[in-house]
Amino acid sequence: MSRAQRIEKLKAAAKERILILDGAWGVMFQKRGLTEGDFRAERFKDHPVNLKGNNDILCLTRPDIVGELHDAYFAAGADISETNTFSSTSIAQADYETQGAVRDINLAGARIAREVADRWTAKEPDKPRFVAGSIGPLNVMLSMSSDVNDPGARKVTFDQVYAAYREQVLALHEGGVDLFLIETITDTLNCKAAIKAILDLEDEGLEPLPIWISGTITDRSGRTLSGQTVEAFWNSVRHAKPFAIGLNCALGADLMRPHIAELARIADTLVSAYPNAGLPNAMGEYDEEPHETGHALHEWAEHGLVNILGGCCGTTPDHIRHVAEAVKGLKPRQPAEREKAMRLAGLEPFELA
Repeated sequence: MSRAQRIEKLKAAAKERILILDGAWGVMFQKRGLTEGDFRAERFKDHPVNLKGNNDILCLTRPDIVGELHDAYFAAGADISETNTFSSTSIAQADYETQGAVRDINLAGARIAREVADRWTAKEPDKPRFVAGSIGPLNVMLSMSSDVNDPGARKVTFDQVYAAYREQVLALHEGGVDLFLIETITDTLNCKAAIKAILDLEDEGLEPLPIWISGTITDRSGRTLSGQTVEAFWNSVRHAKPFAIGLNCALGADLMRPHIAELARIADTLVSAYPNAGLPNAMGEYDEEPHETGHALHEWAEHGLVNILGGCCGTTPDHIRHVAEAVKGLKPRQPAEREKAMRLAGLEPFELA
């Protein structure tokens, strides 16, 4: 099946049912009890800094484990699985001095996911599986100063962030992803650099892929870390005509629900949500049981708020299985229809009729 055919099937499936995304990756790697040797393997045996915790490097050093996790999530009922490339930019990988491996990580991550997805599609052709190229946040921000004494200070420029994302999306595209997922967005300007990197692929004659954008509301204020409300965030990225817009991470289902409801009210595209398994406890662990997550997200689906559901921090294949079962047979949300207007945003949205 060609990529164009897969994209058409993805869009068709989204009209028929609520799609299921996979769950957390970090918690599943932690359960494996991996050692420094797993992260180094032969390629990085003499690397000058520790690599344990750099989960993306496992695409190169333990591809078997990465493939097994894709397999587990597809078996649990996921329609879409993300590549293990959340931090695979030169800026993020600089923490481990592995900038030179960025292209290889993304290419390997996409190919591992593609192979597993294609195997499931061959086995269950009535339920094709899809691969989302994971493009995570950076440890630097374009919208906020890195120095409280200097509001104009920035550690990076827009061009540097754009170049980092461009390297990533080129490799993910070559590796065979079906769509790009810009996720856990805390800074909308960083997100715009990623969007531009994706849209610019068409200028090089590369096949355009759907864009899925997922922001993060960091606390009860209902704003992203860079200060935008949900509606202001949507107004800022709507020009990309995304396949889906949504929220993930930071909050459990209870606290995320009003913000998803707001997106459902205003977005003229699909709405996605993949909350954490509740809020972390005093030990930084997540206590929400799979059936609790499934029950909460069933209510969202029942009220017509969502098109795509999955899990973020603390969720496991068992959480995804319960979510898939909980929303089976429920109709997907219909995109909102709003009167035409010029809708702009700073930290707040504003509209010119």
